[in-house]
Amino acid sequence: MALPGRLVATLVTTVSLTLLGAVGTTLPAHAAPQRTAEAETAPHRPLWTGTWATAPSHAVPALPGTSIRNVVHTSVGGHAARIRVTNRLGTAPLRIGALTVALQTPGAPRSPAAVPGSLRPATFRGAASVTVPPGRDLLSDPVRLRVPAAANLLVTLYTPEDSGPATQHRSALQTNFLARGADHTADETGTPYTLTTTSWHYLAGVDVAGSGARGSVVALGDSITDGSGSTSGANRRWPDRLAARLHALPPHRRLGVLNAGIAGNRLLLDGTGPSVLARFDADVLSRAGVRAVIVMIGINDIKGTPAQTDPAAFTDAYRSLVARAHDRGVRVIGGTIAPYAGHSGYTEAREAVRQSVNRFIRDGEVFDGVADFDAAVRDPGQPNRILPAYDPGDHLHFNDAGLQAMADAVDLAGLGVRTPQGAGR
Repeated sequence: MALPGRLVATLVTTVSLTLLGAVGTTLPAHAAPQRTAEAETAPHRPLWTGTWATAPSHAVPALPGTSIRNVVHTSVGGHAARIRVTNRLGTAPLRIGALTVALQTPGAPRSPAAVPGSLRPATFRGAASVTVPPGRDLLSDPVRLRVPAAANLLVTLYTPEDSGPATQHRSALQTNFLARGADHTADETGTPYTLTTTSWHYLAGVDVAGSGARGSVVALGDSITDGSGSTSGANRRWPDRLAARLHALPPHRRLGVLNAGIAGNRLLLDGTGPSVLARFDADVLSRAGVRAVIVMIGINDIKGTPAQTDPAAFTDAYRSLVARAHDRGVRVIGGTIAPYAGHSGYTEAREAVRQSVNRFIRDGEVFDGVADFDAAVRDPGQPNRILPAYDPGDHLHFNDAGLQAMADAVDLAGLGVRTPQGAGR
């Protein structure tokens, strides 16, 4: 469902560098992206750029009377932020009693303490509390806060009552914090936050204004993109390492990097989270400033139950994603599916499907570019297997070194980023 033109214009025009007005708006689960205002007024420098994102994956029991301190890692910086809260997998209206944003104490990724003086309240159309309808995301008003690139933010929500199933992203690979019994969103010390969780709750994204970046790129996939196998709390998922590569460029050539990976996710079927076909609009096209998406998805379809054995089903789905992205002016990079021989789900018949799908990605002339992850991580002596130096032991996921190799396989020029000669890879 597209947003009304007047509302879209309001989202942009009411925010300026000198007067940041209230722009909180409710977004449906399959909201169309903000096309006209950002694209037409500044096609290469969107007002808002996504700096961090996650994809809702599970609905879990509510956390009434709880302050939830989510820790997120930025990719690009700016002088203001806005927060995307989510009730996308909820079944009842979600009441958020308060929301704050702060900088986490540097060098302390497992601490709930904020940098003194950095904590800011966020509002929604000027109100401190808000109700998010089920199945929806909602953007906060802009928050005046200088957000550094490659820094950790504390995004804290208070849920005063049982609002039904809580939307979460289960596999955060990050220590987050809970404080029971009262609203502790404004606490800088972190002392009340005595409980921890490794999931993000009620949070789907952070955008920044004034980043100077060209926009953002979404990494769309499954557990490999989600970071399974990487060091927890170290931000070494392959999208994080891609963000580090982009950060080395001059500010005006950078892109924010948004991680839309869900462990266990599929291209074709719902299961662990909605399928990529179902969530593409919400997790890619509705995000701020998106210029490109890297799609690496399909291994769970191939090895899962029921297994998808018809390569044509994959190619039809890829064509659909590309058409939907191109309709919004978004480039699509096809990521080849990595090898997995040695994993319990491996069979020769399934390997033949993987090879067929990878041939299409490389040679089908459907994608705007290819990130050949398969070639980057396979063992040259046994190309149906991961290189041992990259294998954490399950023959499916990747350790930090393997995820770095994946990030290095992305051609930055293919994302629409001009780089010094020879620096695209």
